Amino acid sequence: MQYIFNFAPIKLSFRVYKIENVGALAHILSGRRNVVLVGHVNPDGDSIGSLMGMMHYLAGLGKSVVPVVPNRYPEFLNFLDPDGVVLCNSEQPEAVAGAVSGADLIICMDFNSLKRIDSLGDVIASASAPKVLIDHHPQPDTIFDLVYSYPHLSSTCELAYWTIKGLLPICGGNMPLESAIALYTGMMTDTNNFANSVLPSTFMMAGELMDLGVDKEWVQKMVFGGYSEDRMRLMGHMLSSNMKMYPQYGAAVMVLTKDTKEKFNFKDGDSEGFVNLALNISSVKVSAFFTEGDEFVRVSLRSKDDFSVNRLARGYFNGGGHERAAGGRLFIPVAEVEEYFVKSLAEFIEKEK
Repeated sequence: MQYIFNFAPIKLSFRVYKIENVGALAHILSGRRNVVLVGHVNPDGDSIGSLMGMMHYLAGLGKSVVPVVPNRYPEFLNFLDPDGVVLCNSEQPEAVAGAVSGADLIICMDFNSLKRIDSLGDVIASASAPKVLIDHHPQPDTIFDLVYSYPHLSSTCELAYWTIKGLLPICGGNMPLESAIALYTGMMTDTNNFANSVLPSTFMMAGELMDLGVDKEWVQKMVFGGYSEDRMRLMGHMLSSNMKMYPQYGAAVMVLTKDTKEKFNFKDGDSEGFVNLALNISSVKVSAFFTEGDEFVRVSLRSKDDFSVNRLARGYFNGGGHERAAGGRLFIPVAEVEEYFVKSLAEFIEKEK
């Protein structure tokens, strides 16, 4: 039987927020020692931050915790995993399979469907251990035994923070500084440095984490100051030579091809945040960023005001997500992507009238 808790932080006083039904998670944690934490494909700050934040807390309870992801995370997030404990299924499939088969609890974080973890999804689906979901994306899969889902929170890291705070009086332990740094990083990156999807609880969390010792300026330097020269030149190229504007639709689009990747020595994560750049233009309501891969074109969509890229992604790009941040995949030649986007956008806007 699946138990789903769709919850919001409930304000008990000026300084205290509470997650409902956290006792169900405490119960499932009791008596289980080997925990696997799972993140999504192309892990970002919120994915790695939530994994490492939860890992350090559970390790403090005496759990043996292994975080796994489908593929390598960006280099600028190395500071969250200095010992290299995160296993990548694309590089270490046997180690990942061994960890999953030996787990007596699996906690999936920052994704709502096993489709979001590629071939790792089959490994997780076949595992006998109970599966818990902690996530802020809408419409979670039914495969999970216990689901904590609140799409309106800023990030999975914020959800993980309030969840851990709810576990403290039940399970014991503490919030180690390593957890605090990881959770702050994910919350900061997923809100685009406190620009999007921010609630009062988000600022409260940030303040409490700083009280625990998080140096926000150091975290910002590690995240936003840890890029390579090639990445900066790629960003300049995409803005000056690649970005196409469609003012009749309030849209901007960029397409990152394999040739451009090679020219700028592209590494995974180098284009992180590029999709947000065009939204700084006052006339742009929707920004699209397409990345050519070996098997498909990755789709990233962002919007502002009342434009739903979630519905756009679900209808035309084999994906979905939040109302203002969504993604998907296209299985067409990269040369056809821009034309397909413009045609799909025009059709979508007409339907939405």
